[in-house]
Amino acid sequence: MPPDHLESSNRPGAKTEDQNSAYPAFHYELLRTDAGSAARRGVFQTPHGTVQTPAFMPVGTQGTVKGVTVDQLRATGAQMILGNTYHLAVRPGEDVVADLGGLHSFFGWDGPILTDSGGFQVFSLADRAQTEETGVRFCSHVDGSAMELTPERAIAIQAALGSDIAMQLDHVVALPAERAVVADAMRRSLRWAKRCQQAQTRSDQAIFAIVQGGLDPELRRESARELVKLDFLGYAIGGLSVGEPAAAMLRTLDVTVPELPPSRPRYLMGVGRPVDLLEAISRGVDLFDCVLPTRNGRNALAFTDEGPLRLRNQRHTRDNAPLEANCPCPACRHSRGYLRHLFQAGEMLGPILLSIHNLTYYQRLMSAARNAIEEDRFAAFCKAQLSGWNQREGP
Repeated sequence: MPPDHLESSNRPGAKTEDQNSAYPAFHYELLRTDAGSAARRGVFQTPHGTVQTPAFMPVGTQGTVKGVTVDQLRATGAQMILGNTYHLAVRPGEDVVADLGGLHSFFGWDGPILTDSGGFQVFSLADRAQTEETGVRFCSHVDGSAMELTPERAIAIQAALGSDIAMQLDHVVALPAERAVVADAMRRSLRWAKRCQQAQTRSDQAIFAIVQGGLDPELRRESARELVKLDFLGYAIGGLSVGEPAAAMLRTLDVTVPELPPSRPRYLMGVGRPVDLLEAISRGVDLFDCVLPTRNGRNALAFTDEGPLRLRNQRHTRDNAPLEANCPCPACRHSRGYLRHLFQAGEMLGPILLSIHNLTYYQRLMSAARNAIEEDRFAAFCKAQLSGWNQREGP
């Protein structure tokens, strides 16, 4: 089984694609495509290190992955993490982060960091936001103060934060929505993408564009094709996981991913059930982020190869088995019965341990997916994983 760090020249079927020469610190190399699917194995070079893809990014919205130290996060196998422009601009302010050495120093994480532009957070504040061509006006969720986020402001904040990857500001709409509404938001996102490019000031920070268009195939294709013409260093697929059925999301990926250049990394934003990750990888997606591992961990749900374990279930009271016998995380040094006790007793260690376990599980899943692609057995790997996940606990 080839290790993740093996050089591409030693891999069968490896190939190197053209890159944007204006940003030499960034380089995506496609190493292999699975024989039975569109799944891709690659390496993405950034100023703060390489990311073996496909990869999952833990979410550190406010400069922290909730309840997990940087050392614990690194031990899970995480390679790249996500921070958020809106939240960090509100607290403590991007100027404070910059004065403290930038987001890497502030966070204490020396690996790659991607920052979301804040577009999704503004979407979540729709009841207090007004979107115009110039940008979005809204009220802070912290103190109600008036704020404005424009494409130029989003890039300036991210430049001050010093993340490796900055996301363009996009216009997100809830689904379902009328086609005219979705088309208007998608085309505004295209115009904002150009403005984000023009506002870029750092050669050591890549901007990723975001494909929009709801569930409409033609709008998705239009968005992707127009963004590709602008020659971004990477392309994200946004506006999904906002209430649409999983099957609709996969159909959208089917028409969107083939429009994106194979020489650039592809990022599916905010999607994170294990089954969704494998389905998206099989369609050629490289990067993911989601709060599910830690959010579910804080709520006593552990991901395993046999499906989710709900530790508040009484059946685990005297269960002496670990969450998973082959998992190296600290939670799996304890019994399910002990972990259940921590939650029942309201002990903070319970959410911490399950968050670490779930993050470790996601990284193990990504590593296994990379190995399966290496060996042209990704379809069989997916089938085996789905078979295990389809097991269900009793009441």
